[in-house]
Amino acid sequence: MFLKRIIYFTLFMALVNVGCKSTKSPVSAPVTIVVEPIIAKSENLIRPPYLQQGDTVAIISPAGNLNNKVAEIEQAIKLLNGWNLNVVVGENVFNQNNEFAGTDEERAADFQKALNNPNIKAIWCARGGYGSVRILDKLDYEKFKEHPKWVIGYSDITAIHNQIHNLGYESIHSIMGISLDIYCEYPEENAASLKDALFGKQLSYKIEGSAYNRTGTATGQLVGGNLTLLHTMLGSKTSIDTSGKILFIEEVGEYAYHIDRMLQSLKRAGYFENCKGLIVGDISNVRENSTDWGKPMEQLILDVVKEYDFPVLFNFPAGHEEDNRTLILGRTVELTVGNNESTLVFKN
Repeated sequence: MFLKRIIYFTLFMALVNVGCKSTKSPVSAPVTIVVEPIIAKSENLIRPPYLQQGDTVAIISPAGNLNNKVAEIEQAIKLLNGWNLNVVVGENVFNQNNEFAGTDEERAADFQKALNNPNIKAIWCARGGYGSVRILDKLDYEKFKEHPKWVIGYSDITAIHNQIHNLGYESIHSIMGISLDIYCEYPEENAASLKDALFGKQLSYKIEGSAYNRTGTATGQLVGGNLTLLHTMLGSKTSIDTSGKILFIEEVGEYAYHIDRMLQSLKRAGYFENCKGLIVGDISNVRENSTDWGKPMEQLILDVVKEYDFPVLFNFPAGHEEDNRTLILGRTVELTVGNNESTLVFKN
């Protein structure tokens, strides 16, 4: 019995010693932590080269069909030639595929060809209508990045402006190729502001006051365009960030409640949270509903942004009216809003 106790005790102590031994973990190889450099976003977007006499402009149709407006395009060519610019017209400009100026593939092909050609210094959209959103994901901007160029248009072209803005480039919100036919009262002023933008002359506007203006000053990049298109882009990679920027909107042919619904959607998406200012262009041909909205359009807009303190400018001459002045999207602007007069100055 005594011998058994000695044996049990010896085994027990052996087990205790084994359990108390220090067991070293395998030494791991040194871990290299890679820290990505923090790249500050530039306040200034890339600016395509201003035009020089002898440069080439392409006229293309990325959206609606032109309904055989040959004379209007000839007028646009004459205007550009008068500025000592050369013009090429897209192969599919006058195509007609129901609503569109050719198939999606044809319209995208014309736009892509102009983007890729280093000798083309600007792309002037012939018209808007509808259809630009259908070709956005078909476009490749790699060659454009090597040789940036101005893209010009408004209305439905807002979709393309958004895409270019998110790539980090400026673009031009202005009259289009067939606009010269319908702009009868201000053709020289509209064309002159486009020419100034293209050739690098500083843009500066004085705007008549409005009793609805919310006064104040702001500085920031100008972004925006057609309200319907801004609304359409929400939730996609082509939606724009308005933080620290000044937003421009215009619209045509919508009911008041449609406009309110789109603005409320922008609001819920955070468009106005860190916005520096709001410029309201033409809100044209508002449709009459069976029940009147009960307030003027200016008050509708002010109601949407009432909890924000940024300045709001009404009656800027840009959009679907005869007076359609040029804006450089992505350019830093100084906005001063007063009751009697306001100014918008583009920094060169």
